[in-house]
Amino acid sequence: MPKPKKVQAVQEIAADLRATDIYYFVDYRGLTFAEASELRARLRAVDASFKVVKNTLAKIAAREAGVDGLDSLLEGPTAIVYCHGDPVRAAKVVQDFIREKKKAVIRGGKLQRSLLKTSDVEALATMPSREQLIAQLVGTIAAPLTGLVRVLSGPIRGLVVVLGQVEEKKASAA
Repeated sequence: MPKPKKVQAVQEIAADLRATDIYYFVDYRGLTFAEASELRARLRAVDASFKVVKNTLAKIAAREAGVDGLDSLLEGPTAIVYCHGDPVRAAKVVQDFIREKKKAVIRGGKLQRSLLKTSDVEALATMPSREQLIAQLVGTIAAPLTGLVRVLSGPIRGLVVVLGQVEEKKASAA
């Protein structure tokens, strides 16, 4: 019979896996407690969390949560980064942290129903954030409207210039 502590751990991991569709697996080998705490704090700032898991318990939790294909990602020291907000920002935080500390390795991840390789997560980290993509979209939509406003205001602007010149001529003639 499993120990109550392990049953609770499996339930927590399964609940976390069900709560989000996007998570990354990190081999945290070489990280000190202080560095892991720093990474947790950085991830918390982008609405993500970092939890160290036991592989056996995580595999059981994945089965309970109905998540398939994680066995290859659950080998060696494993931590799971759960993304509750923008997955790009979380991937950037992890990638920047790894680049800065030269410790830990991204093993892969899961995005909805798709398994992600390490290169996929790294590609996500190089994408613009959701806010930047929205700003680019708004700019793209607004550009033709701005051009239309300029075209429509051109004749009116020309009329104002001509009237101003006529006024100057009459003022200088008088």
